[in-house]
Amino acid sequence: MVTLYKTGAYYVNGQLIADDESAKDKLSSMGISCDKAEAIKKTIAYNIMKAHNTSGDMENLKIKFDAMASHDITYVGIIQTASASGMEKFPIPYVLTNCHNSLCAVGGTINEDDHIFGLSAAKKYGGIYVPAHQAVIHQYMREMMSGCGKMILGSDSHTRYGALGTMAIGEGGGELAKQLLCQTYDVARPEVIGVYLTGKAEEYIGPQDVSLAIIGAVFENGYVKNKVMEFIGDGIEGLGVEFRNGIDVMTTETTCLSSVWETDEKVREYYKDHSRENEYKKLSPENGAYYDGIVYVDLSKIKPMIAMPFHPSNTYTIDDLNNNLYDILDEVEKKAKKALDNSDVTFELKSKVRNGRLYVDQGVIAGCAGGTYDNICDVADILNGHTIGADDFALSVYPSSQPTFMSLVENGSIFKIMQSGATVRSAFCGPCFGAGDVPSNQGLSIRHSTRNFPNREGSKPSNGQIAGVALMDARSIAATAINKGYLTPANEIDVNFSKPKYFFNKSVYDNRVYFGYGKADESVGLKYGPNIKPWPEMTKLNDNLLLKVVSVINDPVTTTDELIPSGETSSYRSNPLGLAEFTLSRKDPNYVKRAKEIQLAEKSRLANECPAEKFEDVAKAFEAIKKADFEINKDNLCIGSTIFAVKPGDGSAREQAASCQKVLGGWANIAKEYATKRYRSNLINWGMLPFLIEGENPFENGDFIFIPNVVEGIKNKNSEFVAYVVKNDNLKEFKLKMGELTDDEREIILAGCLINYNKNKIKGNK
Repeated sequence: MVTLYKTGAYYVNGQLIADDESAKDKLSSMGISCDKAEAIKKTIAYNIMKAHNTSGDMENLKIKFDAMASHDITYVGIIQTASASGMEKFPIPYVLTNCHNSLCAVGGTINEDDHIFGLSAAKKYGGIYVPAHQAVIHQYMREMMSGCGKMILGSDSHTRYGALGTMAIGEGGGELAKQLLCQTYDVARPEVIGVYLTGKAEEYIGPQDVSLAIIGAVFENGYVKNKVMEFIGDGIEGLGVEFRNGIDVMTTETTCLSSVWETDEKVREYYKDHSRENEYKKLSPENGAYYDGIVYVDLSKIKPMIAMPFHPSNTYTIDDLNNNLYDILDEVEKKAKKALDNSDVTFELKSKVRNGRLYVDQGVIAGCAGGTYDNICDVADILNGHTIGADDFALSVYPSSQPTFMSLVENGSIFKIMQSGATVRSAFCGPCFGAGDVPSNQGLSIRHSTRNFPNREGSKPSNGQIAGVALMDARSIAATAINKGYLTPANEIDVNFSKPKYFFNKSVYDNRVYFGYGKADESVGLKYGPNIKPWPEMTKLNDNLLLKVVSVINDPVTTTDELIPSGETSSYRSNPLGLAEFTLSRKDPNYVKRAKEIQLAEKSRLANECPAEKFEDVAKAFEAIKKADFEINKDNLCIGSTIFAVKPGDGSAREQAASCQKVLGGWANIAKEYATKRYRSNLINWGMLPFLIEGENPFENGDFIFIPNVVEGIKNKNSEFVAYVVKNDNLKEFKLKMGELTDDEREIILAGCLINYNKNKIKGNK
């Protein structure tokens, strides 16, 4: 189904020429230059980035975006950060959607208070405000804000509109705040990986099947990590635009930076249907373009896929799962045991086998990946005339926007779905992160959504609860539904897909969306609810750093869901101190207590007290450090916490995965590598040092680490820092690495966080 090239490749006349020993002769015979430095400039991605780069140096990009998007668990913090840094109006179109906390089901008024804040901010600063239930963030951006050749930045990791010719990137809130302050998104030019699609998919295959096949092939080996995926090839022509959108949004789960596709007449038709034909232009790589790697996908060989708990890359064909049921379930249970290593609960699946078949408890089709028009029309055709039954199994369907919902009502799809016993809900992202359709304890849910990380579906191991999600395409979910919950791939059912045409009706947006871009009104006051709290004051970095290790996570990968859980915690995203109480709560329940204990020492220092006089463990560390002839005192030292994780940051763009550590006194992370650029950027924007370490760890949980002359090292652009484990009255030397930092990133770390950095700039300009 999917093959990865071991080399890069040239794209010539629609064909791939691998970059091997014979490449030069082949290219010469075709009259194509094999100058790789010039060939890399011929990709779609390179030219879009070039058009948005302000640095004049294509190796070190400083990007300014055309538009931005945030939802209701990210925009409050972003706007407060930018406002505290001197923002007076939104300089580019900024869309504020309300699709994550839109149910307002927990926490009293706090969710709706955030929405009211968002509307007041849109009026004050000139934004676009999409009320709750109107659209999920990415569907609105596809429908209303995408454009061929544009770049869009979003505070959600699934910010992907590449199938519409738009390079979009999901990042933490700090990067959006920078754009609001007319600063740039700084990144080394990413490599571009060609995703060559060929062949024609069977009619029962959906976008999630293709996505999972790709994710399974590239995630673990990091083939596309922090790179741009550029979709090319003759197979694109046979895919509808919504099918392409469904694949594209899932590229986030590969850990790539962004994505973009060749565009064609189908894309032109999409823009025309949405009354935005002026946003279309033909995008294709120039002949002879060079790609740094190739993901070769034969669509004709794609089979119905499933990603078992607890990661989108844990993939199998459904046929393989059904044919090797106990072996694969045993393998999945072993992986689950590792993923839930610090939990008192056990997730097991083999008890769900009934009469030799796997029974699932729930199906969900939702959000930016599942809730598209084409997916739901095909689901309706499969369900038509059938019932999902009156047993445990339940099915819910969430159209991705009100215009999508309206067209599905008009063509009768909603009637077919509801008549089967399934329920239809409004546009809502909740099932993707545990705020809706939470399964029962030990339940197994099959979902056409984006992620299936541990507990992301909403269970709470600390309360003795555990459930699991398997990702599947909507068509196989519907096939399972008509078989009353017994896992069934879509190729095992007979159905005639009607493929009704989509009619986009913009009137609902005209009637409900606040379009305020270019209409900033400084007289409007921001409306604060009692849960909306400002960021606490943060101090600048001092000459020396004393860190206490307060959590050690040895899992191969640590997700942002584990660093700061989703679900009910989302209601506290506007309250930094309240949210911080949940940090690592499902992975290391004692983290918060440990972090607060060492934070008290730093608070003592800031109160002009000597922390060594009040805290016994700090006193012992001071004594050992001074014995080694280091001059430290309360005025030249910062005291804080750090965590170690092998590979932290997979998953969501949420900045709170870093900011909550900072709020609790965190000054650094130590890792073997960082799973995504966006998590590392979040650490930097919150003034935390993104250290790397090689080999065996010389420290344990509870140890102190002393890093002398850290400010000097950052200013001198050191790539390596001498550090010491403080243990048993002695110092043991080891090395910490530091990846590349831009000049601005160094200044942000030195200032203590992005807010301080911008305040310093304002002072300097006065």
